[in-house]
Amino acid sequence: MTAKILHFPGGKLVPEALPPVDDLASEPTPERLAMAIRRGEVPSDRVFDRFLPHDLDVLSGQYWTPLIVAARAAQWFAELGVKTVVDIGSGAGKFCVAAALYGGASYVGLEQRPRLVAVARALGSLFQVEDRARFIEGALGDSELPVAEAYYLYNPFGENLLGTADYLDENVELSDERYVRDIRAAEDLMRRAPAGTYVLTYNGFGGQVPAAYDRLRSDHNLPEVLRLWKKTS
Repeated sequence: MTAKILHFPGGKLVPEALPPVDDLASEPTPERLAMAIRRGEVPSDRVFDRFLPHDLDVLSGQYWTPLIVAARAAQWFAELGVKTVVDIGSGAGKFCVAAALYGGASYVGLEQRPRLVAVARALGSLFQVEDRARFIEGALGDSELPVAEAYYLYNPFGENLLGTADYLDENVELSDERYVRDIRAAEDLMRRAPAGTYVLTYNGFGGQVPAAYDRLRSDHNLPEVLRLWKKTS
């Protein structure tokens, strides 16, 4: 069944049963699915993921942000007035595209694999949010990031710790040394960010958010924990 986001005092996210926009037999079009998301509905991920190439669709549960998390993130950003977000390790673009549909912020995804950048751009075009969800090829620490009010990290470096059988592919460097280097680059980015910058993590990122950040919000009622910090000094 589809779920709709209801906003209660305190910002609680509560699902409500609705007629099934995500009935697989109905094969909803991108236009119909986008309209449902813009209304605040949370279709099942399998309905959204079918618009990815098959090999990336089947990996969604492990690698791509669930729609319910994108909805919650977009809600928090809207409440805080955040307009620009960078997704570090944006993969197939699901978070940026879905969050752009859920709210009014603009998203930039940083992704090191050229094929995933191409897939993400095609996904943004398919759902007609390419004006607010764009993607750049590069790796953290090696590429200049756009200025943003917030950064999103969904455990983007964890693939380094997997066995080779679980890699997306072997076209990029993956190692324990790369894992440590990426975490240091993320922590350095946070330290250098100006006061007022937000950091949103889903299932962590492997490192520590610097002490200059205050944790504002947490949601433990999602598949993994979503946490939001703001730099205060």
